[in-house]
Amino acid sequence: MTSQDPNRVLIFDTTLRDGEQSPGISLNTGEKLEIAQQLARLGVDVIEAGFPITSPGDFEAVQAIARNVDGPIIAGLARTHVADIDAAYEAVKDAERPRIHTFISTSDIHIEHQLQTTREDVKGQARAAVAHARQHVEDVEFSPMDATRADVEFTAEVCAIAVAEGATTINIPDTVGYTMPHEFTAYLERLYELVPGLREVTLSVHCHDDLGLAVANSFAGVLAGARQVECAVNGIGERAGNASLEEIAMLLHTRAPDVGLHTGIVTTEIARTSRLVSRLTGYAVQPNKAVVGRNAFAHESGIHQDGVLKERTTYEIMDARTVGLEGNDIVLGKHSGRHALKQALEELGFEVDGNALNQAFKRFKEIADRKKQVTAMDLEALVTDEMREDLDAFTFAWFDVEASSRRPPHATVGVRMPDGEERSGSFTGDGPVDAVFHAINAATGVDAKLREFRVDAVTSGRDALGEVSVVLELGGRPAAGQGVSTDIIEAAGRAYVRALSNARRRARLEAREEPVAATP
Repeated sequence: MTSQDPNRVLIFDTTLRDGEQSPGISLNTGEKLEIAQQLARLGVDVIEAGFPITSPGDFEAVQAIARNVDGPIIAGLARTHVADIDAAYEAVKDAERPRIHTFISTSDIHIEHQLQTTREDVKGQARAAVAHARQHVEDVEFSPMDATRADVEFTAEVCAIAVAEGATTINIPDTVGYTMPHEFTAYLERLYELVPGLREVTLSVHCHDDLGLAVANSFAGVLAGARQVECAVNGIGERAGNASLEEIAMLLHTRAPDVGLHTGIVTTEIARTSRLVSRLTGYAVQPNKAVVGRNAFAHESGIHQDGVLKERTTYEIMDARTVGLEGNDIVLGKHSGRHALKQALEELGFEVDGNALNQAFKRFKEIADRKKQVTAMDLEALVTDEMREDLDAFTFAWFDVEASSRRPPHATVGVRMPDGEERSGSFTGDGPVDAVFHAINAATGVDAKLREFRVDAVTSGRDALGEVSVVLELGGRPAAGQGVSTDIIEAAGRAYVRALSNARRRARLEAREEPVAATP
């Protein structure tokens, strides 16, 4: 083991790298930076900020996070190519604590069919990559991709090479979510036998949820000796996703007396982090999601309700306040001023000043005129929504809808183009929202297809803010967007034009980037 507390499990967050590879997610630099700052408040140990070589946009985001986020280690992912490692270094070098994370597959199925090379070449690439990364930084992580489907003896050889060349963390990925907990335990125990030097570095695990076992496998890894878990907020990630950060953190927190392990996670920030990631990615949190789902602390059964009213612990093993799901007190009213708003936002962790504060105050006043009481969750949603505004994007300016059960709804909308010009478009649809979406297509000249549409209430009550999420398809690629308003049609329009902007941004980036191999 390293010199760290042997009972401390490091939380390596890959929301901004593996999580952002989820279909339809396209975060800009500002959004990634906002999430990274919240991850720092959450207390994660490592932020894998991105894969710098993939595009100029990803490089820029990783660099911005490295320069502006203090506390966690900031890691950049890199294949074993020299150009990848150099790009990762340039992106993270200004971080307080930079890390380069490099990887190559050790499974024969990947070596033969994807890499089209040999085991000897893989060993050579791993040796050269770790050595080169160590020339740049002291903190180097190495991953043998698809390790759980690879020959353990060969994987051990590669890991031993990485340790010998100076890797400080060895991460064992269950890349396709294939293994089971007892198999993973046996695999790691065998690795420890074959690579004695593994006990002198940090052993990490990175598990995917294809069979619904990501958290169980990660926990098995921890019990087998791993002291870093790679995970993502809300479990987002490639295919079925990664191990869920909030589930790992609360599992270790709740069962600490039994397993004797702990993390540095500030659990009261979990719910806020979950909501932020959901809003900015457009990926909803399912109601029955462990820890952060809206039903996680709800009780429908009369027997359960009776028990909880008498003593909470009869049916609740965690306290909702521990994860930040309670304390949504009313903070402002329609007569509150700019100073009160700024102070309330600072209490929520938002540092808003200058023009950003002016825009937030304008939106707050618009909402306060429609709502009697503005809560902390309302403010959180509003500011997150406002921060998504991008000068190089479409903006939903206004709408006019005529709706009737006797004739098709008709909508006219105004959309501000990236160059500042305002264009209008009119169209009919199956309903008022559908008409607005078609009218936006007409105004922008973009023929996008709606794939998903979802409405959620931010808080309860008839005057609750509505949060709309859409996923559209443009050029065969999905893109997501979200919008917030007390008016569902307005929220839907905001969400749709943001999805269009994300699709446009992604198309530009993909036109400049090189194809990148699969990742751990």
